[in-house]
Amino acid sequence: MSSLSLAVRDSSTMLRRNLLHARRYPSLTLNLLLTPIILLLLFVYIFGDAMSAGIGGSGADRADYIAYLVPGILLMTIGGTVVGAAVSVSTDMSEGIIARFRTMAIHRGSVLVGHVVGSVLQSVASVALVGAVAVAIGFRSHDATALEWLAAFGLLVLVALALTWIAVGMGMVSPNAEAASNNAMPLILLPFVSSAFVPVDAMPGWFQPIAEYQPFTPAIETLRGLLLGTEIGANGWLAVAWCLGLTALGYLWSTTAFNRDPK
Repeated sequence: MSSLSLAVRDSSTMLRRNLLHARRYPSLTLNLLLTPIILLLLFVYIFGDAMSAGIGGSGADRADYIAYLVPGILLMTIGGTVVGAAVSVSTDMSEGIIARFRTMAIHRGSVLVGHVVGSVLQSVASVALVGAVAVAIGFRSHDATALEWLAAFGLLVLVALALTWIAVGMGMVSPNAEAASNNAMPLILLPFVSSAFVPVDAMPGWFQPIAEYQPFTPAIETLRGLLLGTEIGANGWLAVAWCLGLTALGYLWSTTAFNRDPK
């Protein structure tokens, strides 16, 4: 078999391994998935009227805020799901299975590829579930074209890939699963200081640069524009640039840590 065929075969094996782990131990995935669903229901049914009035004026209704809120919740779902990748990688490192893989005749990169692809698939599935809840409570995307829907899906996959590589890097350098979960918390917290819940213009002036110059805000604004058929402006290029940069950073961080000789 060629080197590429071996890499694909071993990566597929590692992917099946990680998907089996996710199926046998679903509590982590379910706990991370419940957070965006609870936030979605909380902000729609508890704060929806007040938030819609604050964003769209007195003539706005709850449906306007649902349309505004859902794109941010979808990206928050990805941020929460990839925390599971950090925990899974850290668990493998601390339990010694990685050391055993190093002694076996398998493609070295397949271990990380299995974690990354498995996490991206779980992120897409989680987004689909949260999206179904959003549709059930009233989210509609009437003005988006088929091409915009396809672009939105591509953006979600790209964000999932970028955040997963960062999460894998965090898992590689964490001494245990608890530390990995704590280290990955910024992936859940950053959407709270973005334009996910309120526009950046509505924030205090000193806080606006923090919300504007971070990866989640351009990604949320791009996804919002694609799903609602509104203007995106420069946010699309910024979102792609952030994703590519984070993917490269996470890949280099993860592979460097993985290839480092164990102490």
